[in-house]
Amino acid sequence: MATYDDVHRLVSALPEVEVGQRFGHRAWSVAGQGFTWERPFTKADVKRFGPDPVPAGPVLAIACADLGEKESVLAQGRVGFFDIPHFAGYAAYLVALDSVDVADLEEALQDAWAAKAPSRLLPEADR
Repeated sequence: MATYDDVHRLVSALPEVEVGQRFGHRAWSVAGQGFTWERPFTKADVKRFGPDPVPAGPVLAIACADLGEKESVLAQGRVGFFDIPHFAGYAAYLVALDSVDVADLEEALQDAWAAKAPSRLLPEADR
């Protein structure tokens, strides 16, 4: 189980991370590129779940490099990682913080940061 404070702690350890706002909620970016943000469900989101249970607790959106990476991440079947129709065709997925493993969250945040960070910030092997 994780919290938004855990997210802030984990991303603050990465180079040149800035905290800002996105649609009135906390968001984190690197070099002006958003890579993760608080993403509570809208009424429309909840309605789209229909009879399926809506994940409880705080939800985080995490950007990825492209749709292939998104598919790969979601195919791993990690607990707490999911998608919603609103994110179809968008290179980002959601994480239910109440059910995610903190180590999985940390890895996802590092990958999102690397997907958005300028090459000068990346380790030599990742350039």
